[in-house]
Amino acid sequence: METDLVLTDIRDGYRVLTLNRPDRLNAFNADLHAALIAALHAAEADTSCRVLILTGAGRGFCAGQDLADVAASPGEAPDLSGTLARHYNPLVRKLRALPMPVIAAVNGVAAGAGANIAFACDIVLAAKSAKFIQAFAKLGLVPDSGGSWFLPRLVGAARARGLALLAEPVAAEQAEAWGMIWRAVDDAALLAEAHRLAAHFATQPTAGLALIKQALDASESNSLDQQLDLECELQGQAGRTADYGEAVAAFFDKRPPRFIGRP
Repeated sequence: METDLVLTDIRDGYRVLTLNRPDRLNAFNADLHAALIAALHAAEADTSCRVLILTGAGRGFCAGQDLADVAASPGEAPDLSGTLARHYNPLVRKLRALPMPVIAAVNGVAAGAGANIAFACDIVLAAKSAKFIQAFAKLGLVPDSGGSWFLPRLVGAARARGLALLAEPVAAEQAEAWGMIWRAVDDAALLAEAHRLAAHFATQPTAGLALIKQALDASESNSLDQQLDLECELQGQAGRTADYGEAVAAFFDKRPPRFIGRP
């Protein structure tokens, strides 16, 4: 196994996870998947970690799948569905289910699964030089890692079909204008902006933010009646957290709240 495939930088209240295969534009192989999942589990187990930044080393965020890692023997077809079931699908589910905000700081190309892993995060920042590419059609493949689910919800059906079928790159500023990402920033300011957001989230009511993530994800398939019932359930949980009690006390005391971030 390659070593140091995911670099972990532990800060006050948050962690920075950096994909570290810069010579391959941080393309995924089995070892990188294992290292990233392990880093996500370690962050979740750390009660002092209340937000994550995910970024890439070198010139790119992530070029998607390393094709050399899934190459089959001559005359045989690769098991791509197995690769998704073993690696990409668990990774996307883990990112969505983490009980804390996840910020993607896209520092260069985000192609194929690399783009969709970014979209699985809660807040996507991108350097203005970055590009998002649904490269699958050029290989005769289908958008995966949630791409066929994220794209229509982010940019609408017409743009999703164009992006998936034409595999044309989308520049960061266009991605922001289309609502594909949260914000495009100057290249030199990317990590500073990611750290600013992380430092903000590290002082916020983390358990409540996790419930917001849960509510928004469920809204994609719920009816209005189902969503109202879920809001009722989740608001009951939120109202029982120490952070809500602290917010109310701070309001009456006319002081800033001091959130602990736990239920």
